[in-house]
Amino acid sequence: MERPTGRTHVTPPPRLLPWPSPEGNPCYLVTDDDGSYLSRLADDLEAVQLATGIDVLGHARKVLDDPASPYREVRFAGLRLAECLSDALRVAESRGMRLPVPDTEDA
Repeated sequence: MERPTGRTHVTPPPRLLPWPSPEGNPCYLVTDDDGSYLSRLADDLEAVQLATGIDVLGHARKVLDDPASPYREVRFAGLRLAECLSDALRVAESRGMRLPVPDTEDA
């Protein structure tokens, strides 16, 4: 007969993935394995999204700093910046959801 160890298995909260469903809804991953294939894929895509945001911001600054930039270039830069901001906010939300909750008794 096995003795209980006193420890219970707690499944972490679902992870918001860095891509939407085909319908545009949030996708979540439920796993207790941060090293799973899907977790690593999500980590890699988050890194790509943040790096892309840095690149787009650099290009957009050049366009926005030039008062002679054509309207189409300014609009294109704004649209790409909005896409990158959406990605960065999703990454921030996902990472924030995975932060440990502070123990209120220690406060």
